[in-house]
Amino acid sequence: MLVERSLPTPEANDLLDMVREFVGKELAPRVAADEENDAFPRDVFTLLGRSGLLGLPYPGEYGGGGQPYEVYLQVVEELAGGWLAVGLGLSVHTLSCFPVAEFGSDAQRAALLPDMLGGERLGAYCLSEAHSGSDAAAMSTRAEADGAGGYLLNGAKSWITHGGVADFYTLFARTGAADAKGKDITCFHIPADTAGVAADPPERKMGMCSSPTAAVRFDAARVDGAARIGAAGQGFPIALAALDSGRLGIAACAVGVAQAALDTAVGYARERRQFDRPIAEFQGVGFMLADMATHIEAARELYLAAARRRDAGHPFGTQAAMAKLFATDTAMRVTTDAVQVLGGYGYTRDFPVERLMREAKVLQIVEGTNQIQRLVIGRSLTRAV
Repeated sequence: MLVERSLPTPEANDLLDMVREFVGKELAPRVAADEENDAFPRDVFTLLGRSGLLGLPYPGEYGGGGQPYEVYLQVVEELAGGWLAVGLGLSVHTLSCFPVAEFGSDAQRAALLPDMLGGERLGAYCLSEAHSGSDAAAMSTRAEADGAGGYLLNGAKSWITHGGVADFYTLFARTGAADAKGKDITCFHIPADTAGVAADPPERKMGMCSSPTAAVRFDAARVDGAARIGAAGQGFPIALAALDSGRLGIAACAVGVAQAALDTAVGYARERRQFDRPIAEFQGVGFMLADMATHIEAARELYLAAARRRDAGHPFGTQAAMAKLFATDTAMRVTTDAVQVLGGYGYTRDFPVERLMREAKVLQIVEGTNQIQRLVIGRSLTRAV
């Protein structure tokens, strides 16, 4: 179904048309086979870069698209509806570029961003660890000054999207005595071919099998001082700022997945006949489709409202948490209901809804579980004014 959108400019409408064409031509013909074979579509990200889609929210002077988040997120939604591994991969790459774009020096931006935004270098975001997922400030990976202007990195990061296939890692590591509030954490830009950097074999996952997720290890990996992004000890605020924007990307992905599931369910309900009429005419099915569509529309408007706050320079962290929470719960509900609408066929790989249902689950977990989103929202409500 072609979703009616309210975009700020005619150019944005043209951009969405181009993305829809890209999904139909480049993604739809291969998504099922690549997911079945755990094949990572690195060439797709190169094409996204060459098409100007890999750096949409970043400045044009560095090769970005200079688009507002309101537009960028709708591109993410369209891509995720065609192939979540690509939509989420774009969101993760955008997240990985954020520290350089927002906190890097002019020299770092000029040296790094053109290749990062142009598709030559794909990123990964290294914050979580095996024992510090939701409590990211409890990380143990360290970056010790080596006395020669550089740092030695030791530790491991877990659950890293693009782990083992990324060209660079945006890494957060301790550079001082452990501090419960994360004041000793620093951000680094680490080329993936740095000696001492290696990824474990990818995790065997329920869904998103085309998107590698792996632990990344740092064993006496040395980087020079130019690898540090921002000031020493500024890493945790950088990480949290990046995640506020990243959660909007996950919300957009969730809406894309849910919309794809609804489109499949509506198409099936129109064609499938029982008792001499399409099952869409039965109230039980029609009400289910109505609820699915209503929740999707609400989720879309929630992430767009948060994006517009971001574009206007207003605080949007709480709204981003709300959007991520509601949109990902919606995706789980809608994909489950889509399987139900299709009945036995929904449980087979002949239709995409079983894949979409498996993919939806991870969206409730990544970039802060939905329990963490509720914690963020609750604290914002009860914080003393």
